Formats: sequence, C-alpha cells, structure tokens
Amino acid sequence: MAGAAAFALPAAPAAVAGTRTVHGLSSFGDLKYPADFRNFDYVDPAAPSGGRFSAQLTSTIGNQSSETFNTLNVYVLRGDGAPGMNLTFDSLMVRALDEPDSLYGLLARSVEVSEDGLTYRFVLRPQARFHDGQRLTATDVAVSLRLLKEKGHPEISQVVRDMTEAVAEDEGTLVVRFAPGRSRDLPLFVATLPVFSAAYYEGRDFEASSLEPPLGSGPYQVGRLEPGRFIELERVRDYWGADLPVNVGRHNFDSIRYECFRDRQVAFEAFKGGAFSYREEFTAKVWATGYDFPAVKEGRVRRETLPDATPSGTQGWWINTRRPAFKDARVREAIGLCFDFAWTNKTLMYDAYRRTASYFENSDLKATGLPSPEELALLEPLRASLPAEVFGQPWSPPESDGSGQDRALLGRAAGLLREAGCVRTDGVMALPGGQPLEIEFLDLDPSLTPHTQPFVRNLGLIGIKGRIRQVDASQYQARLKDFDFDMTVRRFSNGMTPGPELREAYGSRAAATSGSNNLAGIADPAVDTLIAAVTEATSRPALVTACRALDRVLRAGRYWVPMWYGATHRIAVWDVFGRPERTPAYGLGVPATWWFDAARARRIGRL
Repeated sequence: MAGAAAFALPAAPAAVAGTRTVHGLSSFGDLKYPADFRNFDYVDPAAPSGGRFSAQLTSTIGNQSSETFNTLNVYVLRGDGAPGMNLTFDSLMVRALDEPDSLYGLLARSVEVSEDGLTYRFVLRPQARFHDGQRLTATDVAVSLRLLKEKGHPEISQVVRDMTEAVAEDEGTLVVRFAPGRSRDLPLFVATLPVFSAAYYEGRDFEASSLEPPLGSGPYQVGRLEPGRFIELERVRDYWGADLPVNVGRHNFDSIRYECFRDRQVAFEAFKGGAFSYREEFTAKVWATGYDFPAVKEGRVRRETLPDATPSGTQGWWINTRRPAFKDARVREAIGLCFDFAWTNKTLMYDAYRRTASYFENSDLKATGLPSPEELALLEPLRASLPAEVFGQPWSPPESDGSGQDRALLGRAAGLLREAGCVRTDGVMALPGGQPLEIEFLDLDPSLTPHTQPFVRNLGLIGIKGRIRQVDASQYQARLKDFDFDMTVRRFSNGMTPGPELREAYGSRAAATSGSNNLAGIADPAVDTLIAAVTEATSRPALVTACRALDRVLRAGRYWVPMWYGATHRIAVWDVFGRPERTPAYGLGVPATWWFDAARARRIGRL
C-alpha cells in the first residue's frame, strides 16, 4: 500500500505576502461569532454528561449504509461503512449550525489566507492528541488530505481534486494550496475532512475493509459492535478538545449506539419495544397511524414536529441516462408523467407532503417565474445547447387529477413516446430500435413499494413493462457503485450554500466515476458551466442567481421523477433526554447538543 511513507512531505515555500489571519471561515467572509466566543448559542454550556443515546442512522457519508455494515473504514469506496465513525475523528474546523456556511477552529487555532485565496496556512493547537496520547501534527493532517484525495471515496476525492498540495511546514503548521479557479467552498470542505494518524497507516492499506478500530482523535472511540447489527461509540474521558469553544455543551452522552435494520417496519417495532431511544420518522402513514402504542399513550414516548429551514433535498426516482433506453429526454418525461403524486399523497401519505419540483426545493435558490436579467446573463452564452424552455417558466411536474390514472397525463406520455420514435404494438411499447421499453426499479427496502406499484401499473397502461427488484444492502450498494440499474430511489441533501458537492452529483466527470452520486449520469457541459458559476460566486446574491439558473437547466433535463418533501422534522423519543432551549436553524443538533436526563429516565422506568 501506499501508507504514510508514500507521502513524503516536501519543504513548504515561504508564506505568501498579504495574508489575513482569521479564527473562522465562511463562504462570503461573514462570521457570527468573534474570536473570543465561549460557546455556540444553541448549546447549553451546563449540559450534564452521562447516559446513552441510541438510534438508527438516517444520514450517510462515504460508503455508509443505514441497513448494515461490514467495515469501520467509511471514507473509501469499498465495503459498507459503520455508522458513527465520523465521531471518532477530528477535523481542522467544525460547522456552526446557526449559520449557513461558517466554520470555526477545532484542530486549527487559526488560519492565514493568502491575498489570492489559493494558499491557506492552518496553525494547529499544540494540545491536540490522538487517543493513544500521541500529538496530532501537521504531518498527520497533510497525509490525511492526500490519502483522501488519492484513495478516498469519490464524494470526497472528486471534490478535492483542485487541492494541489498539503504540506507540513512544521509540527504545528499546515499549508494547503489550491489551483487557480478552485471552487469557492473548497477550502471549507477541506477544513471539515477527517484527520487520520499517519503512523497508524504507515503499514496499512488505507482502502482496505477492516473491523479494526482506526486510531482517531475525536470525542468518541469504537466500543462494542456486531457487524451488520449494532455499533457503540464510547466517549473519550480525556478527550483533548472537550473544553474548546466549539465543543462546550456538545458530546454529552457517555455512549452512542447505532442499530442496523434491513426493514423499516422491523426498525419501528424495535423502537416501540425500546431497543433504541431516538427516531426520526420519514413515513407519513406511520406518523399518522402508528404511534398509538402504549408508551405514547402513557407519555413515555414523546412526538414532536420541528421546523426544517434547510433545502429539502432531492428525493425521487433517478433515471440512469447511461442506458440507451433513457437517452431521450422525451422518454424520461413520459415515464415521469405516469406517477400520480396527488393520488399517492392522498391515499398513502395522508396529504402530509408537497410535490418536489426543484433541485433546491424549500429555499430561495429555487427557480421561479421567468429568468431574471442576472440569470439570463449566465444562460444566454449557453443558449445554443439548451432547450428553449429554459428561457421560460421553469419545468415542474404537472398536477394530476388525483384519480390514480389521469388519462390526460397518460395520453401526453404516450404522445411523447411517439415523438421519440417509439412504437406500440400489441400493447408493448418498443424503442426506435425495436427493443421493448422495460424498466427495473431497484430498491433495498420495501417501504416505498406501495408508492412504486401504482407507478408501475400506470407505465403498463402505455405499454411500458415495469418491475420492482428488491435486493440486500450489499448488492444494492454494489449495483449503485457500478451504475447497474434503470431507476432507483435516492435522496440527496442540500446545504444552504451549495458548492463542490454539486460536481459530484451532477458533473460530467462524476458521471463516469464509479461510486459517485451522479446516479442519473448527467454529462452536460452547460450544467458543468453553471456548477462552476455556483462554486465561484463571490456573494450570496450571485450564488442565488447561479443556483436558479442551474435549477432551470437540470429541471429541463428530466433526469428524475421527483417525489415529495415536508419542511419539518418528525421525531419520536423515549422521554429520557434533555436538550437546549434553542434549536439551531440549520440542523437538529442531535445527538451532539442533547443530553441524558436521569430524572426523566427514572420517571418512565428507563434508568
């Protein structure tokens, strides 16, 4: 392998003149907290420590799966990564959840930024330590960044390709350089990446799947685990960074346990039985009808609906345009017209959701109306390669009559297929080459089967044969990595300040990169150009304009069949927790800012 020895560090040149020294970073230079702040406003500095938090993983990074795991190495492509491993590693800086895009120093005490924005010199805290007591140095950070660039999961390696070098100037100073034209938020992304021990990886394969707990420096370390079932993270009692301003009031639980379930209903039954204590509910029917069990009626389990001010993300059926059958946007649009959202929402989801139309839904980044003059300034140079509709009202999925089989929309779908050269013979829709138009819906969880089945039936009404293929978690991950599917369901989260991650989700290079998030295979130079406009925006108004222009072009591509969203978090908890009075605007702060409340636990018999 290429262990740490493969990354000998060259001498760093002298500092670039005209630098500015800051205690935090943000996309546009705005920081809420001063250099001498004591703690984030959304934490309780007096929060008690102790107890256990347990949940099922709902948001993944790297190669993680919420259904299973077989490796503790989550930052590479290989394997199914264990939940919670991010808690075992520190990063140079950490995000503030009450600001759209601000970071403050964790391993880094301060950072000098060159006048041209291409050189960042991070000054590390000398007290930073790994769990074995060894000092964490700039060499460790430099090796980590280079490992992630060269061998990390594509969602990392693709984003950091414009990081040209990371070098240790001395034990306490790291210099990171970026290529001219680098994306605006790349330094922020780099500053939040995990830091590994260079010595630990000296003789180990960084890309290997392994159940050996890696050496970290974070607030937790790996405890008990059973692959595919559960993992426990134990709080590090002598954690070096416990008293830093960015950590005050955080990491209060003695242990955090993540349970794995391959079936959502089984997971819900486990929660009802007290197997874990925190659950975010994503199924409207369960939320409306399932929480009538004794623990809820007795007040031992509490339910709450909390506002969600973040963009809703992109959940839907993604259409793999790498397949010849789905190259034509008219075919893709016809497929989408067969999904009756109004009927699905009313019949299966208790009218709890709204239809998603935008890639930036539930935010001011969403395109509406005709393009503004500022949007046109970005779109006009690309006009020759764009559909005419981009310059009109942005495309949105049409409203159905709610019957479940809207004849008008199904007729439009059949017409689009005819325009695309498809021919229906004896009830079978054939592509221009004569092959039957068939679609396999790949999934790993049966919870969305009731929503997909009516969609499949409607496809059959216009001659498209659809089938649902459910596979286990490992096979699902492997097929997604190889883009071996026709259509599949996935939800991608968006931040308030989109940046390099857009390239990994919609960029041409990612379309050809195994394991990337570009499931649809979008490879459009116009999209690449607009992503660059987003990542290079120097003000929030410019960012909003670029996102809206990009939204118009992506929506015109018909790359997905959008599902639905709700601008709230639905949470259910066994009543054993305390939490700060203030919930941050851009995240729930769970479990980092909550704590175990012994009095509550005693009251409901769970102490």
